[in-house]
Amino acid sequence: MGRTTRSEMAEPPAPLPLAAEAGEVIEVENLEPGSPDAGSGSSGSGIGSGSGSGSGSGRSTSEYSGWVYHLGVNSIGHEYCHLRFLVIRGKCVAMYKRDPHENPGLEPIRKGFVSHTLMVEELGRQKVNHGDFYVLRLCNRLDKTKKGEIACATPGEARKWTEAFEQAKQQADHDLTRGVNWKRLQNENEFNLDGHRPRVRRYAKGLGKLVRIGKGPEMLLRQSSDLQIHERVNTNFGGDAGDAPEAHEWRFVRILNGIRIFEDIKNSKGGKGILLKSVGVVGANPDTVFEMVLSLDKHKRYEWDMLIADLELVETIDGYCDVVYGTYEPKYLNWWKSKKDFVFSRQWFRGQDGAYNILQSPASHKKKPSRHGYGRAHINPTTWEIRRLNTSGSTPKCIVTRMVEISPSFWDRWKRRTSTNFDRSIAYALLSQVAGLREYFAANPAITSDSPSTVVKSKASEPLIIQSELEDSEPNDEFYDALVRGESFEDEDSDDDDDDDDDDDVMTSKAGKVKLKNVSWAIAGLAMKRSKASLERSELVTNSIPVAIDSSHFHGNVRRAKSEDDPNSWSAPGGEKFMIRGKTYLSDYTKIAGGDPLLKLIAVDWFKVNERFDSVALHPKSLVQSEAAKKIPFILVINLQVPAKPNYNLVMYYASEKPVNKESLLGRFIDGTDAFRDARFKLIPSIVEGYWMVKRAVGTRACLLGKAVTCNYLRQDNFLEIDVDIGSSSVARSIIGLVLGYVTSIVVDLGILIEAKEEKELPEYILGTVRLNRVNPDAAVQI
Repeated sequence: MGRTTRSEMAEPPAPLPLAAEAGEVIEVENLEPGSPDAGSGSSGSGIGSGSGSGSGSGRSTSEYSGWVYHLGVNSIGHEYCHLRFLVIRGKCVAMYKRDPHENPGLEPIRKGFVSHTLMVEELGRQKVNHGDFYVLRLCNRLDKTKKGEIACATPGEARKWTEAFEQAKQQADHDLTRGVNWKRLQNENEFNLDGHRPRVRRYAKGLGKLVRIGKGPEMLLRQSSDLQIHERVNTNFGGDAGDAPEAHEWRFVRILNGIRIFEDIKNSKGGKGILLKSVGVVGANPDTVFEMVLSLDKHKRYEWDMLIADLELVETIDGYCDVVYGTYEPKYLNWWKSKKDFVFSRQWFRGQDGAYNILQSPASHKKKPSRHGYGRAHINPTTWEIRRLNTSGSTPKCIVTRMVEISPSFWDRWKRRTSTNFDRSIAYALLSQVAGLREYFAANPAITSDSPSTVVKSKASEPLIIQSELEDSEPNDEFYDALVRGESFEDEDSDDDDDDDDDDDVMTSKAGKVKLKNVSWAIAGLAMKRSKASLERSELVTNSIPVAIDSSHFHGNVRRAKSEDDPNSWSAPGGEKFMIRGKTYLSDYTKIAGGDPLLKLIAVDWFKVNERFDSVALHPKSLVQSEAAKKIPFILVINLQVPAKPNYNLVMYYASEKPVNKESLLGRFIDGTDAFRDARFKLIPSIVEGYWMVKRAVGTRACLLGKAVTCNYLRQDNFLEIDVDIGSSSVARSIIGLVLGYVTSIVVDLGILIEAKEEKELPEYILGTVRLNRVNPDAAVQI
């Protein structure tokens, strides 16, 4: 199913509407008094702030709905791509040919429940019937043969649908922990479409508002819908602050076409390439800018790109990487005397904070050898970073950063004014692309604005029958089963329906308030940091006798560092370099410097295996099985499974001198459900030393690992093992592949913590840290 293109179908549906615009997403919230706010403070972005729920859960109820493409294979083996209206309410999901809110009594063609074992994987950008879409794969983590796919117009919409399914999954897990009887729940909510209208009215009466975002299916391809109306701001103003120290020290050096130019002075003395960046504010949302940067449409690129406007696709590697070929005639940059061509690869990622990174590196390809009459140009590695700028205005804006590596000698000559040719260089043309984008979107306001929002008061007569009709499904009829099975409630392959939509009663929603903080927030934050003693009192059993942990009794196959320059070693830095949620984060989004880790890092192992290696702690030769380890009250084992040839396992062992308080956040995480752990297990990376493109790819943002990749948990005896399958995500595989290419020259810090989402859990604390110093793949021990 990991395809990157789809062939024409033998019996194709109607052509995709190339003039179409962004899909529509609707949210319905239960605003009844006493309804708790579910999921407040989450760092992951979502379609809405409310958590979906089923009947009788006591939690707030939200409905997420919008237009997507359903991808699949019919009964005779032909691939199809159908426009469908998808609805998620609580843990119930349904798929329609038309919008059920506008067509009362419309029955779904597919329906089912979301299970707590649901897994959603973002497959990235794929070619579908001559169009570029962003594909999500839905499957059962216990049975990978049960899977189906939907496609969205933008990666932003794909991420929002992922969040919606995650909320449904959390609701399913919530009901499971409450011991809900599925058969009884089904019988209580049985609904007959031919009657029982009073029941439908009673259910609709509790709905407080209907938020319509976007204009409908006719916008699915042309313009992105704004699915971020309810996102919470969890960064400083400008959105460029990470959760670990910045790897560069930028100094403003020049204004170029109204765009600021910065030089990285921290690494300028190394004798290697000089890193420059241009930074500008573009009046468009990040999804739209991202699509424009990746676009191969030369007519659009001619309007903003003076260098690499003539591009053609050479090869699609996967949903997050491709190779392109371009030509340039030196009519304006007379630095060159002849025609030039170039080949480079592009990798792109979308972070959990909604920011985009695009890495461009010079490449070669057998399909594009040297061309007669053209000189092959070498374009140095560059990156794009596109991040939403939170403003109070109605017009969306984003900060666009273009980073370029250039020759130190050329840059020094320009700064000394001995060279006046900078404005005719490749670096100049690349840095000027930000200015080109700014002016392009300013001249085309029709494509810059976010889709408008409509708030409609719910009425008893509105056809909100989705929950009732879904609860007539069998309890084992999970949605991915309905998505891939051969039959449906109607003929899926029939696309004769007219899917009309309108955008009446449009009004712009009020933008979220942005907190502008100065440097005093860091000083004030010191008073909100937990002391080590206070942390132990809340998370550990303090009245127990501590067990002395002698590091000399625990040995992994990676040695502890003797100095900062000791290669292939590890150390345990403090947590003060990691930024975590402060005591008042839920009200002002303030982050503070982390303190001393709660758990002690006692050993690190580095294995190589032919196949994925789970349950390391159960291996007879594992450190956890030693007599010394069995005396430790609690051990946390983090097993990072690195996909490569061969595969690698980086295993870190953290220990506690005292038992864990079962009522604490850590205690609830240790003995909680997998869904709870997935929603809370967080990692903050920081490349301390290494190639700058690796630093930009990895970033310094905190990542909820359970939402980004598949995490498997093993709870036994005195330990909890977390197996992090990095290969389960196309994005993670792409990033780790880049990291492995430079791993022997990289120093990386990792901070591990449990995300706090409720006021009583704040401030956050660092669970454990590790510094990995230039790890050598050849030193890995074969298992």
